[in-house]
Amino acid sequence: MESSEEIKKIIIPIAGLATRFLPLSRAVSKEFLPLADKPSIQYIIEEVKKSGIEEVIFVISPGQKGVLNYFKKSLELEKVLIKKKKDKILKELKDFEELFEGITFSCVVQKEPLGDGHAILQAAKHVGKQAIANSFGDDVIDSEKPAIAQLIEIYKTCKAPVIGLKRLPREKVVAYGVVEAEKIANNLYKIKKIIEKPSLEEAPSDLAVLGRHILTPEVFQYLKKAKPSDKGEIILAEVLNTMLSDGKIIYGYELKGEWLECGDKQRWIKSFFYYALKDPRFKDELKQYIKTIK
Repeated sequence: MESSEEIKKIIIPIAGLATRFLPLSRAVSKEFLPLADKPSIQYIIEEVKKSGIEEVIFVISPGQKGVLNYFKKSLELEKVLIKKKKDKILKELKDFEELFEGITFSCVVQKEPLGDGHAILQAAKHVGKQAIANSFGDDVIDSEKPAIAQLIEIYKTCKAPVIGLKRLPREKVVAYGVVEAEKIANNLYKIKKIIEKPSLEEAPSDLAVLGRHILTPEVFQYLKKAKPSDKGEIILAEVLNTMLSDGKIIYGYELKGEWLECGDKQRWIKSFFYYALKDPRFKDELKQYIKTIK
């Protein structure tokens, strides 16, 4: 049996409508938009693997099962590549498949887009009595130590929910969930409240909530009891605020690494160029090309 400290599962909700990417998102799920030459979801799963996670539970919309096919071995494709003597491409395919050995993938369906908390709740039956990681598909973290591994390390000490945080320029916090928090150690905070998209005057800090969490089974009990908002949604931040009001302890950790956002077109394009200009295969020629554009 796993010890209570071990976190081997993660929930990744990807069931959103991606309205900010319409009309493209009618044909291509947002998690497959590339950053350089890899879809954003691959960066997240690579982070998952490096963090010691063994089971991935995707929360998808009805009919959205392409993500499972992406990470599944294709013996027929391998046979075709062997027959056509595409040895280089075959090696690249096998190297890709080896990246995710040891991870099992499954899906649960969110029939309607009823909030991020509702999406997470759909995976409740997979949680059991262990804490579980959560990662939203809009956020990619480029860091030496994987972001999820950073949060797991904090959880092992505190045995309570942990929220990923990132410090932002003050003028930008109005677009994010922002925490009111007490600093208790280097990069570690005790959360007092989460305020969604505050005005500059209302913002209690410059620490924004990032799409990485460690959730304990108790969070799921609160999610089950949560009343939908005026929009009919169950929102994770609101549920966490309810827990805080009940005297529960929730920690926040200021993650180390570069936060690459993919939630809208402009942020995705910036993240695309970040990875493309960092990749030694592309960066020199791309830099030269950019100079020629008028």
